[in-house]
Amino acid sequence: MSMPDEENATPSPSGTPASRDQIALDLMRFIAVQTGYGKGGASAGYGAKTSRPAEEYAESLLELFERCRKVVGG
Repeated sequence: MSMPDEENATPSPSGTPASRDQIALDLMRFIAVQTGYGKGGASAGYGAKTSRPAEEYAESLLELFERCRKVVGG
């Protein structure tokens, strides 16, 4: 007997079903890495300071994850 989520899950590369949240997380990671999502603009100079505090960066990633969940789930 399988769980309802397992029936709709996409197989992962390891062969086990991936949950929708896992797929959304993978999508979020891909978008964030490829686009630099939430990091702000690049700055000139020697400092490695980011233009956004860590809390804002985390918030933007959480918002992106929610958007990815909506795309995957809907």
